[in-house]
Amino acid sequence: MKKLFPLFMLVLFALNINAAVKSSWADDFKNQPEVKAALTPEMVQMGLEDFLALTPKKYKEMTGEKLGLKKTLELKAAQKVIKKQMNKDPQFSKGLYVLLAFLGFAWVAMGVMDDWEGSDWIVNLILYILCWLPGLIHALTKMKKYY
Repeated sequence: MKKLFPLFMLVLFALNINAAVKSSWADDFKNQPEVKAALTPEMVQMGLEDFLALTPKKYKEMTGEKLGLKKTLELKAAQKVIKKQMNKDPQFSKGLYVLLAFLGFAWVAMGVMDDWEGSDWIVNLILYILCWLPGLIHALTKMKKYY
């Protein structure tokens, strides 16, 4: 029982890693020009679900300014791009990836996410074989490539 408790706590930590504070949802989509053109400071401050449900009428109620035709079209295009991007879920959740990294199997997650192409998963496997800690560090630094 004493050995299962730390493992249980590690699993809980790994599954709740997504609860960590993020700077903004807009940072995830700032590389898409459609999203960048449509965002106003008020939109960046609201949550992702609120942004996806935003209409020109709600924007006018929120700010008192009316969106023009061009800004309305940009808003709808940005919402469409974000919804499309959200449907492309990775094969592994972030919490599962971290759990696999701690257990020494991040190379499996890297391989599956890259369709077993590239050298990241091979390097990670070698680092885990040589010593656990360098493999863990490599897995956690490469995590931003996948999420």
